[in-house]
Amino acid sequence: MTEQDKEITALSFDLLSNVRVVMVNTTLPGNIGSAARAMKTMGLSDLVLVDPKKPINDEAVARSSGATDILEAARQVATLDEAVEDCSLVIGTSARSRSIPWPLLNPRQCAERTILTSKRQKVAIVFGREDRGLTNEELAKCQAHVHIPTNPDYSSLNIASAIQVICYELRMAVESEVNPSPEFWGVDWDKELASAQEIDGFINHLETVMVESEFLDPENPRYVMTRLRRLFNRSLPDKVEINVLRGILSSISRKMKS
Repeated sequence: MTEQDKEITALSFDLLSNVRVVMVNTTLPGNIGSAARAMKTMGLSDLVLVDPKKPINDEAVARSSGATDILEAARQVATLDEAVEDCSLVIGTSARSRSIPWPLLNPRQCAERTILTSKRQKVAIVFGREDRGLTNEELAKCQAHVHIPTNPDYSSLNIASAIQVICYELRMAVESEVNPSPEFWGVDWDKELASAQEIDGFINHLETVMVESEFLDPENPRYVMTRLRRLFNRSLPDKVEINVLRGILSSISRKMKS
């Protein structure tokens, strides 16, 4: 192993240890095993399964081709919220456009943004069901979406193959850190970014105050909350900013009740 290889290995552990692969409601255990293999070949290790239809079995172990340590360490949770609650950047994989446009990255852009954030905080990349991907509600919980360009005449991409593509780009982004280019935002941020759980708490708080003030009709909300969630996800607020916004909401709520 060359000195550069050693440097890349050490750096990849530091950066990729903060990157989580989340698989939602998988049907085939073999795909979980193949995903574990894809992750291990590129240096990732944090796998979370959201309500899989079948548990990890012998087929998953066989398909992992020796990546059993990732399967053994994989966490299983009931909801996507649990899977990403400690993550400050959540990126959902999307195979098709949605009714409301969302920040959309290609795999290389996804890797660059992920590695930039993983220097200080956790990132989750969320993969959906084999047959229909992620729901609109699940995608709305993500700050950005990543789309893997495919042949328009044959766009069927196996979930494990999709995970391999993203993990490869993450590995390449880590290797580019050996000869770093200027950071995407130009500076290191002064405060940690808000976690997915903190942003979700703020959005729920905002919705409550909007209903209290009669700005939002809960019987006919249309896309108001989805668009507002998109706005705040896109801005990537830090922890202090979220606390300030929630303080403003609390003050408004008190004034309306006084």
